[in-house]
Amino acid sequence: MKNARPPLALADLESDDALLTTGDVARLLRVHPKHVYRLLRRGLPGHRVGGEWRFLAAEVRRWSGARLPRASTEPGAAPDTEAPAPAPVQPPPLVAANGDVAVEYLLGRLTSEGRPLLGHVQADRGLGLELLKRGAVLAAGCHGNEIPGALDGERLAFIRLVDRQVGLALRRGVKLRSLRQIERWRLASRPPTAGVRPHLDGELRRHGVNPDALHARATVLPSHREVVCAVARGEADVGLASAAWANRVGLECVPLCRETYGLLVRASLLGDRRIVSLCEVAQGATFKKELESVCGYQARFAGAISFESIPAAGRSPGAAVP
Repeated sequence: MKNARPPLALADLESDDALLTTGDVARLLRVHPKHVYRLLRRGLPGHRVGGEWRFLAAEVRRWSGARLPRASTEPGAAPDTEAPAPAPVQPPPLVAANGDVAVEYLLGRLTSEGRPLLGHVQADRGLGLELLKRGAVLAAGCHGNEIPGALDGERLAFIRLVDRQVGLALRRGVKLRSLRQIERWRLASRPPTAGVRPHLDGELRRHGVNPDALHARATVLPSHREVVCAVARGEADVGLASAAWANRVGLECVPLCRETYGLLVRASLLGDRRIVSLCEVAQGATFKKELESVCGYQARFAGAISFESIPAAGRSPGAAVP
């Protein structure tokens, strides 16, 4: 029986030219060795050598965004060749998001399948990114004018959930024939840190309406759910929300645009069993079928992972605002 190659020393792991085994990759990414094979299915670059996998350290680091502490170089200090790198503080099992229907379905599917549970923290795009930056949540919902590929120099991974329609939910009896008419109606809007605000503000300017003046007299609410509920109760005439939430309470929704919505996680944590499980559910046929049944949703690419910034979505060709 062939003897397994001894684990590389920490200093060798840090070399870009190092050729790694699955065990070395597990140490580099600080995950269980079994997770390495799951990551291979998600695009981890590897090379078959006979019946085994080998990995170039530089490729693994570029793909994962992993970072390792340097070996001690203080005078007289013994080289640290065997001690594993200290485990980073793991963020709690929480998702910061604005209550999108896709997130509700995702968390519900995790529960029903007996997967690791994730809790929900109500947060718009701006707050979600801040919580992710502080390590207060495992994932943050993101969409809007741009989806970043890094946060304070640390690489991020974007797990796509849906392409969704965003628009203006109308109280029964309200007709919005032109966006210029919005000034005569009571508006339920979102805060400036919400990812949907740039869509509306851009359309308002295009139609000659001052967004700042309009929002100054609007009711600003923290979530899509609260916006459509305010409109349904008659407390507002028009509300900025997703078509999915408008449809849930039986409201007509005039489309503004279509945007990509998903979850941002630290790329270095892609091997975390909670994120692995989340990706498996998002890529599953059952979850995609559930999303496709929701008004304004397209889920063809649910579960796809990207590592680059996604630029702002343009105005949808199907937008109905005249």
